[in-house]
Amino acid sequence: MEIETTALLADYDHVRKLAMQSLFQSLDKFSEGTVIVDRNARVVWINRDYAARFGFNDPAAAIGLDCEAVIPNSMMRDVVKGGEPILLDILETDRDPIVVTRLPIKDDNGETIGAVGFVLFNELRGLSPLFSQYARLRAELISTRQSLAQVRRAKYSFSSLIGTSAASLEVKRQARRAARLASPVLLLGETGTGKELLAHAIHGASGRADAPLVTVNVAAIPDTLLELEFFGAEAGAYTGAERKGRIGKFELAQGGTLFLDEIGDMPLALQGKLLRVLQEQEFEPLGSNRIVHTDVRIIAATAADLPALVAQGRFRADLYYRLNVLMIRVPPLRERLADIEAMAYAILDKLAVESGAGHLELDKDALAVLCAYTWPGNVRELRNTLERAVLLSDSERIDARSLARFIGDGRGQRRDDEGGDPRDTPDESGAQQYQQYGEAMRDYERRFLTDALRAAGGQVTKAAAQIGMARATLYRRIVALGIDV
Repeated sequence: MEIETTALLADYDHVRKLAMQSLFQSLDKFSEGTVIVDRNARVVWINRDYAARFGFNDPAAAIGLDCEAVIPNSMMRDVVKGGEPILLDILETDRDPIVVTRLPIKDDNGETIGAVGFVLFNELRGLSPLFSQYARLRAELISTRQSLAQVRRAKYSFSSLIGTSAASLEVKRQARRAARLASPVLLLGETGTGKELLAHAIHGASGRADAPLVTVNVAAIPDTLLELEFFGAEAGAYTGAERKGRIGKFELAQGGTLFLDEIGDMPLALQGKLLRVLQEQEFEPLGSNRIVHTDVRIIAATAADLPALVAQGRFRADLYYRLNVLMIRVPPLRERLADIEAMAYAILDKLAVESGAGHLELDKDALAVLCAYTWPGNVRELRNTLERAVLLSDSERIDARSLARFIGDGRGQRRDDEGGDPRDTPDESGAQQYQQYGEAMRDYERRFLTDALRAAGGQVTKAAAQIGMARATLYRRIVALGIDV
């Protein structure tokens, strides 16, 4: 019985060797080209047709040469070194590309002693549907990457910063200096003063201008999702991530700039993790033990009083000092009233293009009204006012009457329905009474959000989308301001 089993196994081995020999002969017969290399990737055999394709009339002349000297762009050496096959590949030649397969040759101990390559197709016409789809998908991928790269480039430059007042020129000077350095930048200023525009300009003038500029609005993202937004996650790290992970903003901004808008709203737990990334220049995506080294420049911005938040324990002092290396204070519009005329005309020029209107102009009395207002909403409120005036004006010339109904919710500067604001009249001591800035800002925000909700029919989600605010943030502001929905 043992003798029969041994004979049977020997027969199986004989059949296997014959099968391998037959397979090679069949491939060689039907293949348009065959080549064999040794453990040093030198050619030990090549058939006549394949040798002729690369300029060798006599196949023997190619024997002993490095595979790359015979077949340009050959990857046979990779197969020999790695011991792994390349089952399907396109080999570019000076004629047409060809489809090839490459297999390692191993001895009885499993050691790679060479490799064999076959040409499966000497032309791609038979595979044209497949390659047409491949070419289309590749073109779409390239186009998408180019579009994404364009989106992540700076949209504004220093020429976009309108204004020649002393305050504006000082901001530009500091920003240009910041662009030449690699340290973090902290932009402080009221809402609507143009901090995001300044961040774009700094990135665009820096040595990282060709790398991505990625923006994260901290206030617009729920606290529970911020860590995922920053650091990404591995596949399977959370529900919905089983098949693929998610790339975080730090990885997307690699080599470039990460702009953290409204950083004063960042939760304390995440502040510690952000500080560690800034100090160590590395992080781990959620659900991963993989260390990602990062090279990202941070520009942070906030309208909040960070020192006050630090004193209240709502913002980490160590993170504040880490960010506050280059601090630029962006002045409110009321501190640079000399820039209003230039800003107004720059806005009107854009509105003219967007609306298809002709050349828009401001009367002198209209300009006087603009310069007399304190603009609690800053440049954003200025644009909103001019846009409303243009939409409802029957003329291309905007006068004071066209503006008065929109400034201060129709009251104009320091006027109510009876012709005066009691806060702007002298008290019993004769001192002029003015509305405090914080109160004015709350009044403006309350009116703005009330108008947005009214226009959206009371639908919070719709109103949030229309004004570019996160729904959760809008709910918080509605409660804080006591707005009836």
